[in-house]
Amino acid sequence: MTMRVPFVDLRTQYRQLKAEIDAAIAAVLEDAAFIRGRYVEAFERAYAAAQGVRHCIGVANGTDALYVALRALGIGPGDEVLVPALTWISTAEAVSQAGARPVFVDIEPDYYTLDPHCAAERMTERTRAIIPVHLYGQPADMAPLLELANCYNLALIEDCAQAHFARYRGQLVGTFGRVATFSFYPSKNLGAYGDAGAVVTNEDDLAYFIRIFTNHGSLTKHEHEIEGINSRLDGLQAAILSVKLRYIHQWNRQRLEHAQLYSELLADLEDIVLPRVRPECTHIFHLFVIRTPQRDELQRYLAENGIDTQIHYPRALPFVPAYRHLGHRPDDFPVAWQYQHELLSLPMYPELTQAQIHYVAEKLKAFFVHHRRRAIRP
Repeated sequence: MTMRVPFVDLRTQYRQLKAEIDAAIAAVLEDAAFIRGRYVEAFERAYAAAQGVRHCIGVANGTDALYVALRALGIGPGDEVLVPALTWISTAEAVSQAGARPVFVDIEPDYYTLDPHCAAERMTERTRAIIPVHLYGQPADMAPLLELANCYNLALIEDCAQAHFARYRGQLVGTFGRVATFSFYPSKNLGAYGDAGAVVTNEDDLAYFIRIFTNHGSLTKHEHEIEGINSRLDGLQAAILSVKLRYIHQWNRQRLEHAQLYSELLADLEDIVLPRVRPECTHIFHLFVIRTPQRDELQRYLAENGIDTQIHYPRALPFVPAYRHLGHRPDDFPVAWQYQHELLSLPMYPELTQAQIHYVAEKLKAFFVHHRRRAIRP
């Protein structure tokens, strides 16, 4: 019998929090506090406290967060910024929008994050910053990246869009570099009901610049200190995020439990590579990503059996049309090139049931049994 397993189930999460979410939305509507105001300020304070940092500035989305972080650090024309070859395009396009040049770096074979050794090899005299992405909820290897940044006076910007409250050697991601960015896209571990993002920092001067830059260069209406942009977290999203923030640690624990069950059920399946967790780190499993050369065929088979999956990401960034002008070849990024054909994200969200996980594991095993029989058929 076919079971329906969606990739993400935001409806179920809303139903569980309906009374609190509806009350939060109603309060914003009653106060007509749609832009800036006390609901945004309350979330910024709560999120800064949860992160253990001095400042949180809400912005319109995670991509804007990266862009304004780069601008706050003075990154611009003539500069180069190291970014991972495998991630969402926001990390690289924000560098280009700031006027700098993204320089792609291959990923670690085991953990899929920016490889510090490759980063050192890609540096030039124009390198000004590094943006490690804590991909899929797995912390990047921050110790060697910090050493590299300190040695060459590089700005370190953490892209935490997929890693809310993950930890590297006991320390929260987002607290290592001078500035860190977050996305609250609806499907994220901490998700709004629309686009939303934030920048966090411990530096007062950076926080001040980001606040005025994202509000048309002004803290007081009509008094524009600089030319800025319009990128503000709105009151409705802030109120929703304030409710959800109370549950994020519970949800992260549930994701970890789901990941452990997946791993136990699939441990003897030699046809796939399961996600590894970096030693002394906390993976918050925004995504549960397996690897197999039979990825595309497997995805079709799972879809036929009611299981939604996704590919993050079907092309490594050096090979998407937007960066064709850089002239990269597969052997420039051998790990990212190979893995783009093999990575598959299985359903992962707090409300996932054990029965659903057992069903996904059962169908994965069935596929490879069938695949092996077909391979040995005379």
